[in-house]
Amino acid sequence: MANEATQFEPGRSGNPGGRPKGARNRSTSALEAIFDGESEALTRKVIELAKDGDTVALRMCMDRLMPVRKDRPITFTLPEIETAADLTKATKALLQGVADGEITPSEAAELSKLVEAHTKAIEAVDLATRLSALERSAGGKR
Repeated sequence: MANEATQFEPGRSGNPGGRPKGARNRSTSALEAIFDGESEALTRKVIELAKDGDTVALRMCMDRLMPVRKDRPITFTLPEIETAADLTKATKALLQGVADGEITPSEAAELSKLVEAHTKAIEAVDLATRLSALERSAGGKR
């Protein structure tokens, strides 16, 4: 076993000979050297191609200006879930939300994961409560 007095001390690296902070990859450094001084000209060329109708160049420009949003807040009302039996109410609401166009199927899938996690938490609390009640009623009999 390692010497516990010196292992993981604050401010002490586990690998003092490792990569220094801020060090670049060799490939990144090589690309930076190649593009050094050319980035402005390349950017102007891509913009020029995009203006001329090159769809690939246009996509590159748009991806930089307006990156694809990975997540967004949604407003959707779910029924209260207090017991595992309430899960069907929540899934029904999700299905109805997709059918009505309130939420997308992928949003419903993400929300159903949250509902499932909440249901598991309810089940865990319920199980702990029931186990505690059984232990109390047994009164230490074994």
